[in-house]
Amino acid sequence: MDLQPRIGKSLPVGTEGAGTVVAAGANAVELIGKTVSAMGGGMYARFRRLNAAQCTVLPTGTSAQDAASMFVNPLTALSMVETMRREGHNALVHTAAASNLGQMLNRICINDDIPLVNVVRSEEQVKSLQSIGAKYVVNSSAESFFEDLTAAISATGATLAFDAVAGGAMSDTILRAMEAALGASQAAFSRYGTSTLKQVYIYGSLNPEPTVLSRTYGSSWAVARYLVLNALQKFGDETTRALKDRIVRELSTTFASSYKGTLSLSDVVNPEFAKEYARKSTGSKFLVNPSL
Repeated sequence: MDLQPRIGKSLPVGTEGAGTVVAAGANAVELIGKTVSAMGGGMYARFRRLNAAQCTVLPTGTSAQDAASMFVNPLTALSMVETMRREGHNALVHTAAASNLGQMLNRICINDDIPLVNVVRSEEQVKSLQSIGAKYVVNSSAESFFEDLTAAISATGATLAFDAVAGGAMSDTILRAMEAALGASQAAFSRYGTSTLKQVYIYGSLNPEPTVLSRTYGSSWAVARYLVLNALQKFGDETTRALKDRIVRELSTTFASSYKGTLSLSDVVNPEFAKEYARKSTGSKFLVNPSL
């Protein structure tokens, strides 16, 4: 990544956060003293000025800590399901499925009766997801990964995947497994492969290497970048509000987040802490508390 354009320019950080309203304009004085959550950017600060419309008022008794991660992961998980429905798919494949987001998506799919294939990278993570009700969990480090993935896709009929890995052959493997599952049920052979659309959206970059595609997935497939903000723009205000309302209702259940620890703003710029929270591994999510 070329960082030259960044030199000498301010870059506020912190996509989302929550806190108590301490001051407000004349049209929002009723918010003073209430706990709100917002996704306004520049949230790693002791005080943040926002438009009242950007704030979601939380139910009485909800702590700022409980609502600090209320938007990005929950909205991303819900937007994946909404995208599935809008694009005519019936099941999902999700990589890095043991993450906070992956666990949320698993709970959503269980509640909404949506078949979900969870891809993880260890047997420990397989057992962890199975313990919270996941039915289809496959281990990408197992020698039988492709066969296991194909079997799970065949059982669920998944033709849509969200890949947080991006680099290497993960997206390619998913598409090949989809094609193998569809081809096994195809009555007649076609030199062009299957014609059912197989879609992979890349929404993360756990592996920074180039994405490798073998293009052996039949006559209808696609790989595209996915960003939750772009998806919400397509959905429109009414759908986005409905998704946020669901998050508020299920904040302590479906969308509950867990943290490895809490950091102050000075901790965030400490190289030793940075090494820890920058790790791309399950269970390395930290809460930032600017008041410390």
